[in-house]
Amino acid sequence: MDKCYINLDKVDLYYPSHIYNATTLKQEIFSLLKLQKKKEKLDNVHALRNFSLKVNEGEKLGIIGHNGAGKSTLLKTIAGIYPIKSGSLKVKGEIRSLFDLALGFDLESTGRENIMYRGLLLGETPSSIKKHEEEIIDFAGLGEFIDYPIRSYSSGMLVRLAFAISTSISGEILLLDEIIGAGDASFAAKAKERMSGLMSEAKILVLVSHDLSTIKEVCNRVIMIKQGQIVKDGKPEDVIKYYQNSI
Repeated sequence: MDKCYINLDKVDLYYPSHIYNATTLKQEIFSLLKLQKKKEKLDNVHALRNFSLKVNEGEKLGIIGHNGAGKSTLLKTIAGIYPIKSGSLKVKGEIRSLFDLALGFDLESTGRENIMYRGLLLGETPSSIKKHEEEIIDFAGLGEFIDYPIRSYSSGMLVRLAFAISTSISGEILLLDEIIGAGDASFAAKAKERMSGLMSEAKILVLVSHDLSTIKEVCNRVIMIKQGQIVKDGKPEDVIKYYQNSI
């Protein structure tokens, strides 16, 4: 069987300017009344610049950098969420990405129905979701509430269900934007144990985090990104020291 890998070669990615240039009705009125300046039009934002990176099976890659450096953008590019403008992106292996836990939830549907909706959005089949349904319900600890509309859930219940669904099936390539904790103290221990299991089982881990101690503990390779480019790539202790000296 071919080994898993991630390969970005001279990738350029832009955020379209209309995302930043859109104005609300309130902003337009305030501008007309000269209560605030009219927004200046911005050009497309060059988020990743001639970006090349190869990640091989067995690597646990940490990504660090200042806010706005392009860390989360890189993760979502690897996941196929953001289309690249030029260059090439090749990924071998099943991706499991954990970004927005609540994505794909329908507030008027029951927790059980949302297990199916969220599972399908994650790329699972109805049969594979059904196979994991009871384990998800048990892990979330929702009891009879699983058949209530989730608009009636507390925020803690919703987080527990979202976490249980999102982490129920591991992937060969795990993409994490910060280590995900969930729920109250009693649930947090289970969540931490499951996250540790997912990270250890993954053939490739790519982790974005501002927690440098976690990066050093979990990863065997780290890159530092600045303005959409890699400025340092190497052993965790070396890259973290370089980053700390740059602050």
